Amino acid sequence: MFYFVEPEVAGRLGDGTIVDTNSHPPVVSSLEYRFEGWLGDNLLESFPCFIITESLAKALLESKLTGTTFAPVSVTKSEEFVELHPHVSLPKFLWLKVEGGAGIDDFGLSVDHRLVVSQAALDVLRTAQLDNADVEKYR
Repeated sequence: MFYFVEPEVAGRLGDGTIVDTNSHPPVVSSLEYRFEGWLGDNLLESFPCFIITESLAKALLESKLTGTTFAPVSVTKSEEFVELHPHVSLPKFLWLKVEGGAGIDDFGLSVDHRLVVSQAALDVLRTAQLDNADVEKYR
């Protein structure tokens, strides 16, 4: 069984992101995720990118799930974030690059660019906070 997972959007692509918008979806070669709020989930999105806490990335790697690679991400906080959450310390995040086929690999993207995960991947994702993600059956 496979599922759509639409993660919490806690921010946007920051000014340091290098993106080619000549195609759809845009191609990002360097990612800055700028937090504007955060409800605490370990998997976040800002189209067309996903970020994941380092601890959850480690669990995914240990599970030997297919369809992803990880890369560094620069994480920044907006002024509003700092004002609203002055004592919040963000965990280390990684860029979750989804490279698998939807409904084939454990992680893939559907034709409308939504994240699709296997039951095994969803089980690992749910070991961490994923309270604000929408999950529904893929097929």
